[in-house]
Amino acid sequence: MRRVVRETRVHAAQLVLPMFVHAGPEPRPIGSMPGVQQHSIGTLRRAAVEAAEAGVGGVMLFGVPARRDATGTEATDPDGILNRATAAVVAEVGDAVVVSTDLCLDEFTDHGHCGVLDDAGRVDNDATLERYAEMALAQAEAGSVLLGLSGMMDGQVAAVRDALDAAGRTDVATLAYAAKYASAYYGPFREAVDSQLTGDRRTYQLDPANAREGLREAALDVEEGADVVMVKPALPYLDVLRQVADSSPVPVWAYQVSGEYAMLEAAAAHGWIAREAAIAEALTSIVRAGADAVLTYWATEVAATLEDR
Repeated sequence: MRRVVRETRVHAAQLVLPMFVHAGPEPRPIGSMPGVQQHSIGTLRRAAVEAAEAGVGGVMLFGVPARRDATGTEATDPDGILNRATAAVVAEVGDAVVVSTDLCLDEFTDHGHCGVLDDAGRVDNDATLERYAEMALAQAEAGSVLLGLSGMMDGQVAAVRDALDAAGRTDVATLAYAAKYASAYYGPFREAVDSQLTGDRRTYQLDPANAREGLREAALDVEEGADVVMVKPALPYLDVLRQVADSSPVPVWAYQVSGEYAMLEAAAAHGWIAREAAIAEALTSIVRAGADAVLTYWATEVAATLEDR
């Protein structure tokens, strides 16, 4: 009876798997995220196949480069790790899942910020948009069909959309990280991408106290042409997610971030929480709050257990 009258159901196609890849020949475990690793291209391909066979809707790729500089040169290098990995995954599972890529400079810069810095050490919004446009074309050429604009620069959606359209790439969609908060829950992710950041990103990510600002950012991204908007993190911002979902004319996604993953895994490892039940409850709450899809590091594991796959 409970199953028949259930109001919210999580489907495998709603789950998107974030994946990290580095240039080395062997995968490297991420200590703060048990079960997650920096893949080699070989293990990335195998993990992508496993995800596709489990029925996940998509993968989101993050590159961990061997070299970094002030402007993130490797981000636009066709032979850079993210672009090579994207081509490899598209060749493997591009017909089965949506292959998306993180479009941001933070992994590729030697200062760890999401944009180009000016002479005073501040993020230069407009100079960064030029780099984002170049990244968009490089990622589209590598085969990405959905670009994850996670840098939170003003005007980033319009800049990327204009660049794609001018190049005739109307086949490539944009996922705007619209309400991305300056959160303490990103800590393990910094290890996952070997971040070089010192300081914080509060000048361009949102204040955790502000819900209306998140709604305004989402509306602006839709006006600029975003095909999907994102709320990040997920569980601490379910109220924002609900409000964005109620007002958005485009699909709304949420990112269950590294800190959310690490906390639950740590509690489960100590026997303080029922792991599988807590994972299912957390994902259900995110979908119940209005997410049309969820980026989660448990995507493959959970998708394999769902009845609809």
